[in-house]
Amino acid sequence: MMRWDVHEQPDRLFAATGGRSRAYTEFDLVSLVVSESEPAAGMAPEAVQILRLCRHPMALVEVSARLRMPVGVVAILLSDLLAEGRISVRHPSSGAGGAGRPAPRGAGAAAPARPRLPDTGLVREVLVALKNL
Repeated sequence: MMRWDVHEQPDRLFAATGGRSRAYTEFDLVSLVVSESEPAAGMAPEAVQILRLCRHPMALVEVSARLRMPVGVVAILLSDLLAEGRISVRHPSSGAGGAGRPAPRGAGAAAPARPRLPDTGLVREVLVALKNL
């Protein structure tokens, strides 16, 4: 398995995101992304790859792994595609599709509602089961 190294291609990542360090939309790591259109001529290569990968629902972390790019960078690219209407996003907490949650802007912005966390007992059971595999 190839791992991303922070010193490997920072210029490529900077160019892919247009120098931004935050997405305009918040995504959960397991948000499901689905392409709503085919790639168009002149699109960035990363956007084309995302649209092709997401012909079937795919989690943000899986897109990140397949592109071998950091999750934050992929979230920025997804935010751009969502704003253009080229993808839809289904968040696990809402079950709704079509739009991400806008990121808070400015100092006076209200904090987004925190998603309900799973029961700690259930999480412990899952961890024990995973360790036993």
